[in-house]
Amino acid sequence: MRLIFTGPPGSGKGTQAKLLSQRLGLVHFSTGDIIRDAIAHGTPEGRRAQAYVHAGQLVPDDVVNDIVNSRLRAPDRPARFIMDGYPRSLGQAESFDALLKELNLPLDAVLFLNVDDGPLIDRLSARWTCPNPTCKATYNTLSKPPRRPGVCDECGTALVQRDDDRPATIRRRLKVFHEGNDELMAHYRRQGLVIDVPGAGDIETIYQNIVSALPRPSPNP
Repeated sequence: MRLIFTGPPGSGKGTQAKLLSQRLGLVHFSTGDIIRDAIAHGTPEGRRAQAYVHAGQLVPDDVVNDIVNSRLRAPDRPARFIMDGYPRSLGQAESFDALLKELNLPLDAVLFLNVDDGPLIDRLSARWTCPNPTCKATYNTLSKPPRRPGVCDECGTALVQRDDDRPATIRRRLKVFHEGNDELMAHYRRQGLVIDVPGAGDIETIYQNIVSALPRPSPNP
């Protein structure tokens, strides 16, 4: 089975992708891991990506495409996998389509973990962090609150909320996600590959929703 997994920030996509890979015997590819691996091995594509990573910039589509293409053309490429965080744009999707066609590895489905923005904003903005560099404990006022409000359980430091965890920032992140993902989903819907899965509930409930929605595996290896 070959899957793409996508969902908005805070939807639990990474957790579910890991569960699927472990329980269904799929290789789990995350964009970050693939890029870090290419950099660590000093591949030509990894060296190109390293300059962007060190500068704190997004790695351009063409470099990410080359890294993915190189990995899936390798002699030890997996035939069964789940892509987590790739493709992120229409350009990446078109490159990936061409690669899979060349390798005769058709996709079985594109899973979209569907969660409304409201609960995501509540969930993500509930995160608070200990600024003590020797501690850095994290809390969530909804699911893992500190024993004393606003104070770290581990070291007693006053907790802070990072800019990335503020509601206004989260709304901007979600807006950017939807702008890119809507076009991506339209591309895969035209191919009849998209499966929308409700992302509300506990981890096991969501996992069972995903498994129940999966198509029968492709007859290709």
